[in-house]
This record gives sequence, structure tokens and C-alpha cells, in this order.
Amino acid sequence: MAILLALRFGTLFAALNVRFRDVKFALPFALQIWMFISPIFYPADILSEEWRIVFALNPLTGILEGFRAALFGGEFDWFAVGVSVAMTMILMVLSVFVFKRTEDDFADLI
Repeated sequence: MAILLALRFGTLFAALNVRFRDVKFALPFALQIWMFISPIFYPADILSEEWRIVFALNPLTGILEGFRAALFGGEFDWFAVGVSVAMTMILMVLSVFVFKRTEDDFADLI
């Protein structure tokens, strides 16, 4: 799942970077913000139940919580994993759509 998510974001932002040159400047900032709103340094268990549902919309949450549960022997949060799978599939459709729409202009813009 982590590889698929990285591949989908890479495809999406590669296509957007060709079309809009400012993406390469905004992307490092967006990745830093995304790191802080993802449960990397903290487990999602410290959040209340309603915030846990909001944080599950982040596709990285289910993946990281799955890694944490597998490594430390905890219980899997199947809701967060399911939302991560759904968000990754939605992102797959979106990134392929954006890439196909901008693919014809790559040679002209580069």
C-alpha cells in the first residue's frame, strides 16, 4: 500500500509539475505539513474517536497504523486501513486521469 500510494502521488505531481512549474516549490512544504498531520511521531490512539475518523481520511494513516500494529503487536485498525485502501484507489483514478489529460502537452512544455 505504501508503494502504491507513493507511485500514485508521484504520477500525479509529476504531471502537475510539467504543467505548472510552481509545483516543485510548493511540494516540499506540502510534504512537511503532510508528515506532521500523519501519525508518524504519535499513535492515532491518543486522538479522540471523532478525530480518529477525520485523521483516517489521510491515506497514510491506515498504512502507518498497520505498520505500527505489525511491528509492535497491536491490533489493526481495519477502518483506517480500509479508508486508506479506498483513498489510494481514488487517488489512482485521479492521477491516471490527470496524467492522461496532460500527457499530450509534455513534449511542448518541456
